[in-house]
Amino acid sequence: MPELEPKAGLLDNPDVQKLIHRHLTHAVAQTPEESAHGLDLSELRASEVRFWTLWLGDDLHAIGAWKQIGENQAELKSMHVAEAVRRKGTGAVLLKHLIQDAEAADIRTLFLQTGSGPFFAPAVALYRRHGFIECPPFSDYGEDRNSIYMIRDSGTKAG
Repeated sequence: MPELEPKAGLLDNPDVQKLIHRHLTHAVAQTPEESAHGLDLSELRASEVRFWTLWLGDDLHAIGAWKQIGENQAELKSMHVAEAVRRKGTGAVLLKHLIQDAEAADIRTLFLQTGSGPFFAPAVALYRRHGFIECPPFSDYGEDRNSIYMIRDSGTKAG
């Protein structure tokens, strides 16, 4: 059976651009606009961002990125799994890859922001299984009842 293959970049690929658009419109539909913090295509091209795609053959299954926000610190950004392959372990494969890639770049602390509503509960559970714990707002974020902030130090084992 073929394995999911992570590939860096590919921001010019039309399938990737469609999934980024889907991610951004989906996030805004599930939470107030001021609480949605996904990166758009131009922001994903920034030098401090490492963007990844996850493929099975020619089929795009997921996207995700991390953005350096300080010395040895980064924020996970724009993780999205295509609806057709959700709840099959794809998110875990992508998350493990993002963690390993960040650690290889000497990132010791990963942060993330996600929604706090029921729609986001599976994502929060995934992050917890991989060593993330809730924390106060970080970087430029402020208190927001629609957001959950999480942190993972490199000493924490991924699930």
